Amino acid sequence: MYPAICNVLRNVCLSLPRCYRRSFSTSLLTCHSYDPDGKTTVQVLNKELETLMIDSYSQVGFRLNNGMFILGPMAIFPRTVLSWNIGIVEDINEESLSLFCLLEPKPDILVLGVGDATNSTRLNKQVLSYMVKNRINIEVLPTEQACATFNFLNAERRHIAGALIPPLALRPTEEDILLTKIKQKKFFK
Repeated sequence: MYPAICNVLRNVCLSLPRCYRRSFSTSLLTCHSYDPDGKTTVQVLNKELETLMIDSYSQVGFRLNNGMFILGPMAIFPRTVLSWNIGIVEDINEESLSLFCLLEPKPDILVLGVGDATNSTRLNKQVLSYMVKNRINIEVLPTEQACATFNFLNAERRHIAGALIPPLALRPTEEDILLTKIKQKKFFK
């Protein structure tokens, strides 16, 4: 009877759509005819995900490689992302960056995306000295460059953190313009 229950459980779990199976935080009991009573085998359904990468950004937020969209500023780590309670560059201070100083082990580098390129001059200079005092290297960049830098260092498996504010002004690339024209052409056909 015990193997029959295991087979039913296995069939139910395997018949669920993939997106539901991935979100389970439970284990599946597998049975074999040679397993003595009392022996349990576990098959983990939620495999460790790859590192997070930033696929795109807009004036509203960021899209990650796992399909998640983060609204507003975010604090991103190799496998975790948090909403960052910052409105504008002037809101960045010691308190807002204290999260990165409390981490153990400390990040090798904090990539700070300040939105538009003109915002880097508006960053409080005390922020830089605070990060130096806490032995965390900081790279202050426009968000466009900060996203690329975060992805590059994260792909190298560096211990990195990112603090990113969505830009207010966006420059369309040639690819953006081409995709827009293709979509318009399909729409008007």
